Amino acid sequence: MTLTIIRTITITACALTAAPAVAQSPAQNYPVKTIRWVLPFGAPGGAPDTIARTLGPKLTEAWGQQVLVDPRPGAGGTIATDIVAKAPPDGYTLLLASPSHAINATLYGKLPYDSLTDFAAVTLVAELPNILVVHPSLPVRSVKELIALARAKPGALNYGSAGSGSSQHLAGELFNKMAGVKTVHIPYKGGGAVMVDLIAGQVQLTFGSATALPHIRSGRAVALAVTTAKRASTLPELPTIAESGLPGYEASAWYIVLAPAKTPPAIIDKLHAEIVRAMKQPDVRERFAFHTIEPVGLPPAESAAYLAREVTKWAAVVRESGAKVE
Repeated sequence: MTLTIIRTITITACALTAAPAVAQSPAQNYPVKTIRWVLPFGAPGGAPDTIARTLGPKLTEAWGQQVLVDPRPGAGGTIATDIVAKAPPDGYTLLLASPSHAINATLYGKLPYDSLTDFAAVTLVAELPNILVVHPSLPVRSVKELIALARAKPGALNYGSAGSGSSQHLAGELFNKMAGVKTVHIPYKGGGAVMVDLIAGQVQLTFGSATALPHIRSGRAVALAVTTAKRASTLPELPTIAESGLPGYEASAWYIVLAPAKTPPAIIDKLHAEIVRAMKQPDVRERFAFHTIEPVGLPPAESAAYLAREVTKWAAVVRESGAKVE
């Protein structure tokens, strides 16, 4: 047998041996088992629960593999986040992160994970406007009037939030910083308790969620503006805080799907594509609109950049406000 023939046989054998490895690549076959979608905040009917339980069945239907929604609340969302940070980077453990993920990067002195480098962004899946709401007895009906009153009476107005270090708390601190005013923060154990006391007149304003809408519509609370960068399609009648006298203000609630760092890019892309496809379905858009959830679906690289900007923005607010974990 000549040397040329031997080399040809060897090369052919190597090619045949490598072929099954290509055909069996994890990204190509993904998914082949249950996907675990971990939620740091899992209150039934809340935005994270609604997003995951709306999109999860769509992914299950598309892939024939169950997407298991796994609420793991506690410690400001850090318990759930740590679970995902330490999971295998294979696309079978996902996190639905919110502004708390960006805030916690500075709020907590030490975390068991890095909020940026330990995760791979899949998609900024949705935004949710918070609403600047005041008690009807407060003599203001616009953001400009609220700023003027707060400047005239420094320390006289108070605002409630779902707790120290919460996104509502930091939205108020960002407002104070940008408007050059001093309103006093009153922390509560949950957003529901804030609205109860706002309606009763115990607190004068809050940066509430869409759960405030029934009280706004009944006249027991007055909405001044939304916290998003642009008007919410589900609340087009409300101006943004930015266009109402505070240019550049943005403190929207957002939700990003994250996977553990080093998850193969092909799996990240496959997840992104299927999530975006699901969000275009009429029943999903209808359900999101009912809960004032704005579908987004940014690509992975843009989502990662968005998260990095949020970490930087909230780091400055946390440090300047002196916010602490209770």
